[in-house]
Amino acid sequence: QVQLVESGGDLVQAGGSLTLSCTASGNIARVKGMGWYRQAPGKQREMVAIISRDFNTLYSDSVKGRFTISRDNTKNTVNLQMSSLTPEDSAVYYCNAEILPWTLGVPLGEYWGQGTQVTVSS
Repeated sequence: QVQLVESGGDLVQAGGSLTLSCTASGNIARVKGMGWYRQAPGKQREMVAIISRDFNTLYSDSVKGRFTISRDNTKNTVNLQMSSLTPEDSAVYYCNAEILPWTLGVPLGEYWGQGTQVTVSS
């Protein structure tokens, strides 16, 4: 069983900073791409930042220069450092990863965490 568990969501004032963490655990052979997505009430889920196994990164224009994604391949973790937060960053943040399980016959798949709430007050 493979799972992603996020942590770090909180209530923060505008202009503040927050770091989200996500750990992939279970019967894992290899973790490929990892990333963070977010969904605000009434809006579609959107990509925030993604990082490849060899550390290539991609950011949405709305967070570029304010957020930094990083990962540790030895621990199967991905972090999102967020700074200069605005109320528009308020959302449920989801961790995402492409994972190849060790389980025989189970192919590479896309997995999601349960989400962590980030609320930015003005």
